[in-house]
Amino acid sequence: MSRKGKVLVAMSGGIDSTITALMLHDEGYEVVGITMKTWDYAASGGNKKETGCCNIDSFNDARMAAVQHGFPHYILDIREEFGDFVIENFVDEYLAGRTPNPCVLCNTHIKWRALLKRADALGCEFIATGHYAKIRLHDNDRYVVSKAVDETKDQSYVLWGLQQDLLSRTLLPLGPYRKTAIRQMALDYGYPELAKKSESYEICFVPDNDYRGFLKRKVEGLEEKVAGGNFIDRQGNILGQHKGYPFYTIGQRKGLGITFGKPVFVTKIIPETNSVVLGDESDLDQDEMTVTKINMIKYDLITPGMEAVTKIRYKDKGTLSNLYPEKGGVQVRFYEQAKGVAPGQSAVFYEGDDVIGGGIIQRPVANQ
Repeated sequence: MSRKGKVLVAMSGGIDSTITALMLHDEGYEVVGITMKTWDYAASGGNKKETGCCNIDSFNDARMAAVQHGFPHYILDIREEFGDFVIENFVDEYLAGRTPNPCVLCNTHIKWRALLKRADALGCEFIATGHYAKIRLHDNDRYVVSKAVDETKDQSYVLWGLQQDLLSRTLLPLGPYRKTAIRQMALDYGYPELAKKSESYEICFVPDNDYRGFLKRKVEGLEEKVAGGNFIDRQGNILGQHKGYPFYTIGQRKGLGITFGKPVFVTKIIPETNSVVLGDESDLDQDEMTVTKINMIKYDLITPGMEAVTKIRYKDKGTLSNLYPEKGGVQVRFYEQAKGVAPGQSAVFYEGDDVIGGGIIQRPVANQ
């Protein structure tokens, strides 16, 4: 019996999850490694080989580390769970004119729940991942996610959807460390290749980063159905034709196939009329937005006018705002205009380094 308990560690074969497992093993936890197969890239019809966490090399790297350090390792096939929910949502959101964040959805609804289910089956008190963030028990008896020490690697933004029962059993050992320290640990453990291993920032089921191609392969006849829509300005004047509204995202400037002698940006997508609105960069600025599907972390509710720094995308530095609860969600009013508010993306509310909660951007309140 381990003096610290038994923990199920999600191991992708990459540096962060591997060092997570080895650190916990050395700290006295009884570690069980598990690698989740979420997706067969060949099934998407892409023209590149599998990369990232879903290829045989990654599975072998994870298993080898486990064997060398004397703890068990399993491969968990969650392709059916993953595909039915995450992939369908990804496609549906683009067809609805929104920009989804599948990694947040996967963390919230698939990976953590799948881990917890297997942890219970294996008698593990805890689950652990290689995310750069921290979890602590606040003095109000709620578990709180907060930013990692290394803000360049911080992943608290993608964890806003984790509920209290998941947070109470999750360990995130990398939160107190900088990435440079983790690379040094890999060298110290005798894994020089792991220390140099490149990181993947691609969506696991779109490893060629061509989401447009993925949509075309998943939705039969999509190109024909949406071809010939109009680029329009804010007043509705036709500026030209585009290739179909699902193939554009809010804030996009390049690859529009239309020129005006000055930079123009996608500022709105209207699926009902297959229209894409173009405008100046200033047209991307928003004073307010509505956020739904709220998950509270630090507190159990939002009080009217609560102040928070709101991040509207992963690498966003955040904008000071006031939060106002409303039926079905939260209205966010920015102190300074936020640029490129995209329906479908996550909005995460911070108090200092702590995540208050988050949700899905439903719509920006258009500036007039």
